[in-house]
Amino acid sequence: MNGDKTLTIIKPFAVKNGKLGAILAKIEESGYRFCAIKTLKLDKYEAESFYEEHKGKPFFDELTDFMSSGPITAAILEKENAVTDFRFLIGATDPSEAKEGTIRKMFATDKTHNAIHGSDSDQSAERECDFFFSKRERL
Repeated sequence: MNGDKTLTIIKPFAVKNGKLGAILAKIEESGYRFCAIKTLKLDKYEAESFYEEHKGKPFFDELTDFMSSGPITAAILEKENAVTDFRFLIGATDPSEAKEGTIRKMFATDKTHNAIHGSDSDQSAERECDFFFSKRERL
C-alpha cells in the first residue's frame, strides 16, 4: 500500500453518541478520500481477532468488550503519507494528552472511549484493511 492508505474505525461510543458525521467530515476536510466505508457490529470473537496483537495485555478484555458493544464504522482512507498524517489528526490515545483540534481531543472521553482507531504502520494498515474489506469493496 506504500503509505497512501490507512484504516480507521469510528468506535461504538462515538457512533452511539451521534458523532459519526462530524468525525467523517473532519477526516474529509483533512484531505482524505474514502476508498471504502461500512457500518457493522463486531462480535466478541471478531474484536478479539482484530486486536489479537494486544492479547494478554491488561486492557485487552475491556477493549474487545467495548469494540463489540455496538455499531462501528470502518473506512479505508487514501492520501499521501496516510498513516503518519492520520495518527497526527486523531491525536494521542488518551484524549487528555491529545492536542487541541485532534479528533480524540474533540470527541473522546477516556483511553477506552477514545472515539477512533487509526492504523499505526503501513503493515498494520494493510492487515486491517483486509480484515474489514474485500478487494471488491474497495475503490
